[in-house]
Amino acid sequence: MGFFSTILGFCGFGAGISTGLVIGYYLFIYFQPSDVKDPVIRPLAEQDSQSLQQLLPEIPPWVKNPDYDRIDWLNKFLELMWPYLDKAICKTAKNIAKPIIAEQIPKYKIESVEFEELTLGSLPPTFQGMKVFTTEEKELIMEPSLKWAGNPNVTLGVKAFGLKATVQVVDLQIFAQPRITLKPLVPSFPCFAKIFVSLMEKPHVDFGLKLVGADLMSIPGLYRFVQELIKDQVANMYLWPKTLEVEILDPAKAMKKPVGILHVKVIRAMKLRKKDLLGASDPYVKLKITESKAPSKKTTVKHKNLNPEWNEEFSIAIKDPESQALELIVYDWEQVGKHDKMGMNVVPLKELTPDEPNVMTLDLLKNLDKNDSQDDKFRGQLVVELTYKPFKEDDMSKDLDNPLQKAPEGTPPGGGVLVVIVHEAQDVEGKHHTNPYVRVIFKGEERKTKVRN
Repeated sequence: MGFFSTILGFCGFGAGISTGLVIGYYLFIYFQPSDVKDPVIRPLAEQDSQSLQQLLPEIPPWVKNPDYDRIDWLNKFLELMWPYLDKAICKTAKNIAKPIIAEQIPKYKIESVEFEELTLGSLPPTFQGMKVFTTEEKELIMEPSLKWAGNPNVTLGVKAFGLKATVQVVDLQIFAQPRITLKPLVPSFPCFAKIFVSLMEKPHVDFGLKLVGADLMSIPGLYRFVQELIKDQVANMYLWPKTLEVEILDPAKAMKKPVGILHVKVIRAMKLRKKDLLGASDPYVKLKITESKAPSKKTTVKHKNLNPEWNEEFSIAIKDPESQALELIVYDWEQVGKHDKMGMNVVPLKELTPDEPNVMTLDLLKNLDKNDSQDDKFRGQLVVELTYKPFKEDDMSKDLDNPLQKAPEGTPPGGGVLVVIVHEAQDVEGKHHTNPYVRVIFKGEERKTKVRN
């Protein structure tokens, strides 16, 4: 009887399930509403106030505010560049975070904190619009509207007391309206010295936090507490008028004008080391001022000579004689391939006596590393004469107030006439040097000399 009752029980269970599914399906079909209609689409002007309030947060700022501009081109750029920006940003974030983590973990008796995974995901942020302000100051102010609903994967491995825990941040959402100020604007690339970032309102931050696979944000009350805590902390640090300042250039150095001229006379080199296997070397000297973006100056090439004489003079503008130095590098010229470095040395300008010629015999070094044992080898010597002539205040004011030639009408204050006279060229190098000519470009305007066949 037990066997038969078991068989009948299974049959009854199967029949009951089947009968219930059939009845449920027909009840579902029977109770479907038969008067289904397409939703009524009404113009925006006919919407009630409540519906409009629900729609407003989703409408881009450039629709609601005429002072916002569309920047779809930027969103397209981010979409194409995001795979590369993702890797670059994550690499930078790791480099910044590692020393900070190493400094903080001893306070909490944690053995180590390491990134197991760090990616910003496949979804780039989008800019809903951009507002640009113009002021009388040397600055550029921008206010983009940023929204990022991304799928990043940030996984940290934390070791403490012999145990390891994995913390993962997923499903990040950030809605923010930052104010980005570039100032002061300077005549040196990238044309601004500092970046100031502040928030015009509290940002919206939402994310998931998993510990050993369990979602901590599902704990009642914790999600709201963490979200409000992050909003308050970020607002306390960066809510306008508080700012995050990132220095790009030293404004004092970027705006500095020349305060003097360094006259350099490269006289000779002595006992240079042979670089070529066959024959002597072909030396020349390259001169450059440190902390300056001006192009280097070069002497002529002295072919097959280990004791060359140049007696060539150069003039270089100096902005900060206390910190700048003259860098002299001797190269072996090669017709094909990279020019070999024969030796170098550096002369700090603060060691020069102003307005007095300083004749120096410099030992050539491999580099400026004092711990490099190869610097003990003798590489030859370079003889130069240096004369630093600082500008006098009277001369500087005189030059500004009394230009050499009267400027034409419409010239801005402090402007003048730039006169360029091309005299000659010597030892021209390059692929197309048989018929040379000179191009002079100033503020987009170009002039050419005659071709010399």
